[in-house]
Amino acid sequence: MLKFNNHAETIQRIWDVVKKTAYGVDFVIWGLENQCKIHYAMPLRTMLGDAFSYLKEYNEITARNKHEKDFSSSDEFLSGLKKTDRLHPVISLCVYYGEDEWDGPLSLTDMLCIPAHLTPLVSDYKMNLIQIRNSDSLIFHNNEVHTVFDLSRLIYNKEFDKIQSTYMNQKFDTELSLVIGTITNTKSFINHALQSDSEGGSINMCRAFEEWQEECIQKGVQQGIQTGITQGEIIGTLKTYKKCSFSKEDTLKNIITDFSLSEEDARNYMEKYW
Repeated sequence: MLKFNNHAETIQRIWDVVKKTAYGVDFVIWGLENQCKIHYAMPLRTMLGDAFSYLKEYNEITARNKHEKDFSSSDEFLSGLKKTDRLHPVISLCVYYGEDEWDGPLSLTDMLCIPAHLTPLVSDYKMNLIQIRNSDSLIFHNNEVHTVFDLSRLIYNKEFDKIQSTYMNQKFDTELSLVIGTITNTKSFINHALQSDSEGGSINMCRAFEEWQEECIQKGVQQGIQTGITQGEIIGTLKTYKKCSFSKEDTLKNIITDFSLSEEDARNYMEKYW
């Protein structure tokens, strides 16, 4: 409860996920925020979450000290903390899954309009941001977490060739496919995952990728940007059909329809890249 003059306001702050990680005899508290949309007040939200966590531990320590009545000075009694008491670190991570580049603030001062002569006096508070689009430099020791970040990033960037060479022949369990499909809003992943879950099996990604490429093409058609489809997308689609054992004749018909190509252009692509 925050009070100022006659105004009182209750503030509640809840993390999406909270973990405690042991480091020897000590520990660190990790708070995780999952964002699919850009939040332009995220540094403030982060600061509040961290502050409340520190306050919680402070209250626990002071309650224990007062119960034990083990103060060595009036200063310790006043604060409720002994001179040697310490709080545990709190680290917050904002994991941003959105397709658009994060253009929000990264620290508290990014949210402020500060007169130049007051800048040295204003305390800053930075947030830790991880965004899928720019996660290629990160190293994940858990293979499934690596797959979620890597494949989601490739889907956002429509890197068809790399997806095919890395993931085309792999089998994913339903939970992993649902996570990736939900993050990237890829219906084919979600549908195959739900179907596989009901049948008690894993997902062969070949058909799911093929349907995803069809989704991309249809979206382009609906938005009137069919002419903006790149050569790489056509080549990627060809390789997908080949890996999925489509015949050359069926593939030819499909790329003519999918990309509004003339038969001559389609055959030229087939001769070069099939």
